[in-house]
Amino acid sequence: MSDILFLAHRTPYPPDRGDKVRSHHVLKHLSTLGRVHLATFADDHRDLGHDAVLGTWCASAQVIRRTKGNPRAALEALATGRPVSLTAFDAPTMRRAVAGLLAARRYDGIYVYSGQMAQYLPGDARFVMDFVDVDSAKFAGYAATARPPMRWMLAREARLLGRFEQAVAERAIATLLVSRAEAELFGAGEHVVAIENGIDTGFFDPAIVRPVASDTPLIVFTGQMDYRPNVDAVRWFAQDVLPIIRRTHPTVRFAIVGRKPTAAVQALAGDAVIVTGEVADVRGWIAAARVVVAPLLLARGIQNKVLEAMAMARPVVASQAAAEGIDHGGTLRVAADAAAHAGEVVHLLDDRSAADALGAAARARVIARYGWDACLAPLGGLMGLPPAGNRIAA
Repeated sequence: MSDILFLAHRTPYPPDRGDKVRSHHVLKHLSTLGRVHLATFADDHRDLGHDAVLGTWCASAQVIRRTKGNPRAALEALATGRPVSLTAFDAPTMRRAVAGLLAARRYDGIYVYSGQMAQYLPGDARFVMDFVDVDSAKFAGYAATARPPMRWMLAREARLLGRFEQAVAERAIATLLVSRAEAELFGAGEHVVAIENGIDTGFFDPAIVRPVASDTPLIVFTGQMDYRPNVDAVRWFAQDVLPIIRRTHPTVRFAIVGRKPTAAVQALAGDAVIVTGEVADVRGWIAAARVVVAPLLLARGIQNKVLEAMAMARPVVASQAAAEGIDHGGTLRVAADAAAHAGEVVHLLDDRSAADALGAAARARVIARYGWDACLAPLGGLMGLPPAGNRIAA
């Protein structure tokens, strides 16, 4: 029986945000390959207390509360010459936990989820590195539009994190990115592999979901609303796109659905915009949408929010950045600017039959192309593990 060490920067349960959705399904898949020993951080108290559920897939699980704030992490980064992304996740408790796990047994495979966790492995470790996205490129994109002194800080982060990513990739037996585009951006090589995100089409199934009640047509956006690309996206849509749509559809409302909305997001709320905050089940809002939008100005990798909406048979209008990496085959609408976004949304609002047909085609596409089992099937081979067997419980 294989033993697998799984290091994740956020607890892979509950799968309630994009990065945790991927890590959750990776954990479930690894549990079919051997006994998984998990070491992970909890950013929020709600990520604690899931030992019984994690025990379904893990032989052991150590969940460590991360309490370091961004200001402290930034000061440490400046003092040590390291990226903030690393100092933010640098904790003595995690170092002791990983050292103890490595001392306890020999692992047949080590899976590192997100670059922040690679700092905990010794130099001679053999591991698969799942970067998911090229984070250094994301910070470079932020720097391009930021003002001083934040521009300098973001450019510094992009430069230092890029060096770290390349150094980690040189040590890893395989480096994983979430799409071919991200893999090419990182730098193609024989050990750089695209492992795409999937979608649980049994869970995201419109046949089993009751839409939230609304007396007006809804345009819906979903996401973690303290994440800067999501914040920038909804502000741009509410300010630049929605007014164009409401010229011909004055009763339509834009629903921003997701936890931890920033003050800037909350300020958008009004007659035309709904800001829900955290909801118990995002599927009801997706099901209620006449159109789902993903107007991200900056995006890395495959957007789970787009796959979820497609699986729910909703018509989707996405920016070029949000659609990149998704093999949609024309089953979503892609728009480049405010006028194009508004035009696509208005067309779908005007033509219900076209919108329904687009949504049905989107769900069929996702079922055929993006099942998690198919997406993650290469992991065992990349880690040098024997074929999948029965799921391992603690």
